[in-house]
Amino acid sequence: MIKSIKIDNFKSLVDFELDFAKFTCLVGLNGSGKSTVLQAMDFLSQLMQGDVDEWLRYRHWTSADINSKLTSKSNIDFEVVLDNPIFGDIVWIGSFNRASLCCTQESVKVGVVNVLKVENSNCQLRDFSEQMAKTLNIWKMLPITTFPIVFEYQGSILSQLKDNQTNPLLQLLKSEILNVESLDLLSPELLRTRTKTAGGKLGLGGEKLAAFIHESGKDGKAKLQQHLAKVYTQLESIETRSLPSGFKELEIVERFGKQKIKSSARQMNDGLLRLMAILSQIESAKPFLLFDEIENGINPELIEFLIDRLVNATTQVLVTTHSPMILNYMEDEIAVAGIVYLYKNNQGITRSIKLFDIPSMAEKLKFMGPGEVFADTDLTNLYQEIDTLH
Repeated sequence: MIKSIKIDNFKSLVDFELDFAKFTCLVGLNGSGKSTVLQAMDFLSQLMQGDVDEWLRYRHWTSADINSKLTSKSNIDFEVVLDNPIFGDIVWIGSFNRASLCCTQESVKVGVVNVLKVENSNCQLRDFSEQMAKTLNIWKMLPITTFPIVFEYQGSILSQLKDNQTNPLLQLLKSEILNVESLDLLSPELLRTRTKTAGGKLGLGGEKLAAFIHESGKDGKAKLQQHLAKVYTQLESIETRSLPSGFKELEIVERFGKQKIKSSARQMNDGLLRLMAILSQIESAKPFLLFDEIENGINPELIEFLIDRLVNATTQVLVTTHSPMILNYMEDEIAVAGIVYLYKNNQGITRSIKLFDIPSMAEKLKFMGPGEVFADTDLTNLYQEIDTLH
């Protein structure tokens, strides 16, 4: 599980810190930086993937678009902390150079021990077996392999190293970061798109939905149908078919009395398509899912169902919302642990605080639901109270 991040010089995120719960919900005014946090998380995942060029092209950005205009720094610095039951806290630290599109400095630490260190075109790796790694007090005696970096790469050096060139801890870290899956650009039009393959990914806008569900197989489609039938009672089955061209088409069958009606993705409503994307992604093996403005296109009567599925998912989830209704369907303990308020200070820099760490919010929660507290608060002036806490 990802425990926390620090990131400096990514858009409005300057010396920004955020702690994560299993379910984290970002709230705040428009322009406070909620979507930027999701973009930053996707950026960190892309560093492990490599090919930052392609990621920038997909988002229609250049490297100049991702650094902050609020500081004179060039590199984007970051720290990601993973909480692991075997190793404890695994800390990945790096400095990303926008000119070379790679991390010019990078390290992975457990406690004070460097397991990986990249600096001055050299890479150091600490060698150990999985069994030896469990005995932390002998790490200082383990051998270190140093080699010059003579190849070009983008993102993290781990994007280029094969498993047999690293060790179990680095493989675990790489897997966790790679499996951060963002759907922050989810779009009804893209959800209706026909694609040939998904490769285990829906795509930022959900453009591979048909192929993704097709590749989940008969059991995957049946499980998705069972979940959706709780709120779409007329839904009888979810079907996909491969067209002669190789493209996959998504269809549903609905029953109305004795009549069955088959509809393609082009004829489905936006809310159903969004729910399909969200629920199918929850059922995937991705350990950290990101959804922007989770309430978009979803009927109010379906919100409770959706939040229940997200909060109880086996995966870690990060969402943004503007809707008090979303918050009202959370238990108080979930809200206290996971609702984070984002705001911009007088310099335009995004800051975060747990909503119910703000004294006036905590006091209101004694008498109101989380969403009622949110709706009863003038967010434009909340920063004034926050300023008094520091």
